[in-house]
Amino acid sequence: MALPVLSSSAMKFRRVLAHFPQELSLAFAYGSGVFRQAGASAEHGETNMLDFVFAVDDAATWHMTNLSKNRSHYSFLKFFGPKKISTIQGYGAGIYYNTLVPCDGRVIKYGVISTDALLEDLFHWKTLYVAGRLQKPVKILAQNENSRLQAALVSNLKSAVTAAFLMLPESFSEEDLYMQIAGLSYSGDFRMIIGEDKSKVQNIVKPNVAHFQKLYSSILQDCPQVVFKHHLGRLEASIDKSPEGQFTQLMALPKTLQQKITALVNPPGKNKDVEEILLQVAHDPDCGFVVHQGRSG
Repeated sequence: MALPVLSSSAMKFRRVLAHFPQELSLAFAYGSGVFRQAGASAEHGETNMLDFVFAVDDAATWHMTNLSKNRSHYSFLKFFGPKKISTIQGYGAGIYYNTLVPCDGRVIKYGVISTDALLEDLFHWKTLYVAGRLQKPVKILAQNENSRLQAALVSNLKSAVTAAFLMLPESFSEEDLYMQIAGLSYSGDFRMIIGEDKSKVQNIVKPNVAHFQKLYSSILQDCPQVVFKHHLGRLEASIDKSPEGQFTQLMALPKTLQQKITALVNPPGKNKDVEEILLQVAHDPDCGFVVHQGRSG
């Protein structure tokens, strides 16, 4: 399944992309400069900083070429050279940002991540930093024919749906689902999704439901729990909240989230394996909250 490339004109983004070394496994633009958020005017979107992520197979070589083309983009780190920059890039979320960069009449920021680090985040949610952005609508500008990367992009979307199913009630609307998915990468406050602090997520989802539909329609059509009510023009879902159903979903979660849930539930000194602990969580009436806590940890 191909990750959908959203249909509105990408010319301004491609002009920006032309300023950079073209050895990219994936390039995408994201954020309020790309997709309108509720409460923001169209003019505001035209003046917002544009945000990009570039995935590269060989970070040191890419930075070396980019330093020769765009040396002014870098901070004082440019004096340490491309190898040092790529080493620093490997810390934290595995991404190196140049920000407040004037480019083609706009101000941009761009993050550079190695393809291997991106794969790790997409498959396992190691930090969910870039994977979380790719769970929401983005504008794909370049993507090579790497089949493993394609599989990872789809895996990330499927994982987002699975995690959302665990955290939602038995029945919910399509917008509820996208709200929950959009909130996955906002770690910390459980109230972000279920209480008074959810306006940020609503502002992302409400104007962009059609973009979320394009991103997730193929995956949802393959979910037996989801029924499309074509005469109503919407989907309805009824999720299996039995311990058996929840255990199946817990076992399908990315490895890092499973480990965080295990660390929450497993008392110190008890050497239970992950499967045993997830079975325990599946029987917990507060299973969805435990998953939220694991995601926020």
